[in-house]
Amino acid sequence: MGEGRPVVLIHGYFSNAEVNWIKYGHAAKLAAKGFRVIMPDLRAHGQSAKPHDPAAYPPDVLMRDGFALIAHLGLTDYDLGGYSLGARTVVRMLANGAAPKRVVLAGMGLDGLVATKGRGGYFHRVLTNLGTFQRGTSEWLTEAFLKTTKGDPEALLLILQTFVDTPREAIAAISQPTVAIAGVEDYDNGAAHEVADLLPHGHFVEVPGNHMSAVTRPELGDAIVAFLAA
Repeated sequence: MGEGRPVVLIHGYFSNAEVNWIKYGHAAKLAAKGFRVIMPDLRAHGQSAKPHDPAAYPPDVLMRDGFALIAHLGLTDYDLGGYSLGARTVVRMLANGAAPKRVVLAGMGLDGLVATKGRGGYFHRVLTNLGTFQRGTSEWLTEAFLKTTKGDPEALLLILQTFVDTPREAIAAISQPTVAIAGVEDYDNGAAHEVADLLPHGHFVEVPGNHMSAVTRPELGDAIVAFLAA
């Protein structure tokens, strides 16, 4: 969407580019500020392939897919951002040599970067017990979101085996100017301000909402634009 400086935005788990970036106007705000917003659907999500072969899901495959996209588009001077699993994928790319000019890490706390099994265990429980959760519980809401995005449970379960922890020292070595953005009630992956505190050029921005609802808020797009267009 848009023309100008490239910014690659990676959506969260169970979601897709349409829901994460387009539906609530975040991409349009960036496009209006002169950005070319590039929004892939992750493997097993959205319009991308959803193979059921476990061999299609080696560790760090989303990171490698990200590098493949950057190479395919020939991007050399670009910005990079993500929400939740997208932010974790961005950190994995940075830890493996990606060189964007600026970085947006949204909806991701330090725990979700250094100890991925914790949150992965929650999603494994949801995906292997669909239809059993009491209405209104966190698990029920997660399953409801899966239904709205028409997610493929089998493919999404396989994504969990691709998660790789990033050591604190590798995060602390990220040299790019970085904004960590999170909902005021979002502690699903630990505390986002701890990520900003660890980064040499990081700062933290709080927006309204929790992990699910912050994506729907205009303040998320505003915070991304304020950082990247500064």
